Amino acid sequence: MKDLDCRGLACPQPVIRCREAVAAGAAALSVKVDNLAARENVLRYLGNNGFTCSCEEQDGIFHIRATRTGSTTATAPETGGDDTGARTLVLITTPTLGRGDDTLGQRLMETFLGTLPEMRNLWRVVLLNGGVRLSATPGPALDALKKLAESGVSILVCGTCLAHYGLAEAKEVGETSNMLDIVSSLDLAEKVIRP
Repeated sequence: MKDLDCRGLACPQPVIRCREAVAAGAAALSVKVDNLAARENVLRYLGNNGFTCSCEEQDGIFHIRATRTGSTTATAPETGGDDTGARTLVLITTPTLGRGDDTLGQRLMETFLGTLPEMRNLWRVVLLNGGVRLSATPGPALDALKKLAESGVSILVCGTCLAHYGLAEAKEVGETSNMLDIVSSLDLAEKVIRP
């Protein structure tokens, strides 16, 4: 069993360390992390790469044990919309749309998110910085994000940002993610929209 002590490492470092161990042929891993974002990201990465995982928390440390039980389930990203293979990513970094009046900006963001299902080839929504508040604040914006997720749109929520705003436990939609996933998504996207 390969032991990885990733305490004190911010995402995406724990995922990168796991990826290196998997690439080197590790069939079983024991990983220690000390934050929720790292726990979620490591569990998702290993689960998507053919590992069965368990996790226990003790004194604020998450002990993850993973054993390879299958092959990689992570495939090329699914595309939405028509079958041309185009992938559109929407990058949201604030809880409001535009600058000026925040009340108006909030209404505009709610309308924007509610209208996104009309977009052809919408593949993924990434929430960064203040945009992560949308995944944890009840209201029309959160409802719109949940509908997108239910329709198959992938929603990535920055784990470091959630932790910064104290929202890790409050997130209601999307996958807690890391900068490696976000940068990879930007690379894979054929079109990036930043409202």
